[in-house]
Amino acid sequence: MPIDDLTAFGPDFAWGAATSAYQVEGAAREDGRAPSIWDAFCRVPGAVAGGDTGDVACDHYHRWREDVALMAALGLGAYRFSIAWPRVLPDGGGAVNAAGLAFYDRLVDALLEAGIEPHPTLYHWDLPQALQDRGGWPSRDTAERFAEYASVVAGALGDRVASWATLNEPVCAAWLGHLRGVMAPGVADVGQAVPASYHLMLAHGLGVQAIRAAAPGARVGVVHLLTDCEPGSDRDEDVAAARREDGHHNRWWLDPVHGRGLPADMIEEYGVEPPVRPGDLEAIAAPLDWLGVNYYRRSVNVADPDGPPPHARQITPDGTPRTGMDWEIHPDRLERILVRVTEEYAPRSVMVTENGSAYTDTVTGDGAVHDPERTAYLEAHLAACASAIRKGVPLDGYFAWSLLDNFEWAYGYAQRFGLVHVDFGTQERTVKDSGHRYAEIIRAHRGLSAGTVATGR
Repeated sequence: MPIDDLTAFGPDFAWGAATSAYQVEGAAREDGRAPSIWDAFCRVPGAVAGGDTGDVACDHYHRWREDVALMAALGLGAYRFSIAWPRVLPDGGGAVNAAGLAFYDRLVDALLEAGIEPHPTLYHWDLPQALQDRGGWPSRDTAERFAEYASVVAGALGDRVASWATLNEPVCAAWLGHLRGVMAPGVADVGQAVPASYHLMLAHGLGVQAIRAAAPGARVGVVHLLTDCEPGSDRDEDVAAARREDGHHNRWWLDPVHGRGLPADMIEEYGVEPPVRPGDLEAIAAPLDWLGVNYYRRSVNVADPDGPPPHARQITPDGTPRTGMDWEIHPDRLERILVRVTEEYAPRSVMVTENGSAYTDTVTGDGAVHDPERTAYLEAHLAACASAIRKGVPLDGYFAWSLLDNFEWAYGYAQRFGLVHVDFGTQERTVKDSGHRYAEIIRAHRGLSAGTVATGR
């Protein structure tokens, strides 16, 4: 990315990287942590590539000091991580596990001492198995227990943590976990998926209330995985499929939190009435301080009448650059999404809370990791962010996914997204070329005088 492009980013722009608890922490059975739905799902034969689990992952639970030092060396100003619900409230509610909460207390203090702003996310898919056993997300009680959990964590950390996210990508927890069955808890039933999706949104709304009650003045947001949906052909049925996919993937989540209620066309598509109670939609629409946008790829759709709702199947057209996971590379779609959410929903502030690419990386004989494709991906998407800012998007932060190579859900350890390479046998960390390039960009931006850095809006 040309250095001149950095002038679009404001002087207080948050340069960060992201992880999540189950993907990096390990220590799955230590200090009172109880099993999560991902611990259970990893034991289902064939559910995760290679039979991998998050039992050890990056061993961040024990190596967090080393990892904070790595962040500081990269020049990160912000770190987005998630808090493990089953580590803090092993039963989902009730008694607090003091040892589990103390881990995050130490982490937050260390980040602040290093000049790195903590950006915790309360839910990144690791529901306590105890709550799953009592009904999981299809049950309203889970949303209510989430509010209890949010109150506990915000009460403990809110004196030092200013920015909070309630949920990460509820689209995946609901549709991949309860409609397609390819993520935890592995359910494939629209009759469970729709109430699960609704109670995730309700949990967000109740969580916003709980955080603000426990930590007055907190900045609270939610993180959505958004994609630019387009038809795979000009056939009417494919155009309609892309519209349904947009409703399924984007509008179902964005409309309610912005006070527009649940999209009626999607309720009709699902054929399941969400279990709305008086006051719920108002809670879900609590004003956000910021909106998190996760972006990886566009979505090209064709009609799939025999598939599950929304009866659309994603295809990957030939001739497009792709990552090692076969995901198309379209940085311009990130710009398009950022502009769209700004024009349609007018968020106060936007942050790109995840963006990254997976490739096969190896440590060379000289101890380096050369990843030119990831470096190019990073630069191109940052350029898209700069362009979006110039078009009026109130973009205040960018978090590269991921700080570390980690447990990549159903892909196991076969896919590497990190700016830092992790040898999962020795736990040795090696900063990749992309990490060095990101550090260089951060240094260059900080080197600009305040008088030459424009806000872009």
